[in-house]
Amino acid sequence: MKAYLLLILAAIFYAGNLIVGKPVAQEIPPITLSFLRYIVAVLVIIPFGYREWKNNKDLWKKEWKAILALSATGLVLFNIFVYLALNYTTSINAGIVEGTAPIFTLILTFIIFNERFSRKQMLGVFISLFGVFFVITKGSWEIITNLQFNSGDLIMILAMITWAFYSIFIKQHTWKFPTYGALLVMAVVSIIIFIPLMTIEMGQIGSIDWSWEVISGLLYLGIFPSLIALLAYNKGIEAIGPSRASVFLNLIPVFTMIGAVIFLEEQLTWVQVIGSLFVIFGVLITNRVKVNKQ
Repeated sequence: MKAYLLLILAAIFYAGNLIVGKPVAQEIPPITLSFLRYIVAVLVIIPFGYREWKNNKDLWKKEWKAILALSATGLVLFNIFVYLALNYTTSINAGIVEGTAPIFTLILTFIIFNERFSRKQMLGVFISLFGVFFVITKGSWEIITNLQFNSGDLIMILAMITWAFYSIFIKQHTWKFPTYGALLVMAVVSIIIFIPLMTIEMGQIGSIDWSWEVISGLLYLGIFPSLIALLAYNKGIEAIGPSRASVFLNLIPVFTMIGAVIFLEEQLTWVQVIGSLFVIFGVLITNRVKVNKQ
């Protein structure tokens, strides 16, 4: 029960990244927002990760390529794409697309490593991708024929492809690293990467309105999705295994819908509901296959 509660909390905090991130991203440009988010994360994780960092200096030097790959994909590019997407699409749409993370990871492992799909996995992939396609086209044949897709939805798909690369790198490398030390090192590396990228947004930084809402939202993004959700999810994996734990990520679109309607006053449409059901059902099929194999 403790593991299930931790996994539900992780899904809530990840959904909160899209709900809280929506108004904050409209005030702070995406690269700067991602940079500040990990400044907050580093300040929070230092007390927990400093000793692990200090005791494993040779490991960080030896595995610098893995650390760089993890930081660039999961912390830098993914967050930039997500916050950029939230400027053009709703939190609900972003949550639905984010629910396809396991599907894009499965497709990428097929392309890169030539891992074979089972028939059920193939069915799950098509069902989930149909759900996303249904949402971004709003179920309209006119949008399909005229190619008038929402740019935010397309950027969110780029974010999930980036996350798929990150997921593959996690599977290959994170077993080598202590948890808190790796979080600290990755956050610091991501900050270093963000610094030159921020020159792109120099003209926008001066116009940021540092209201209490923006500051509190930034603190939430730096603490809960960046650290607490990740730690809760990892603890859940330790207790019930990765395949069963990943099913709880299907709750992200659900919690995002609820939060966006309540806090952002977004309108929930039947297209979004149907599309999210396709996405969740497709992911459940692919995960069910993995569980059975195990």
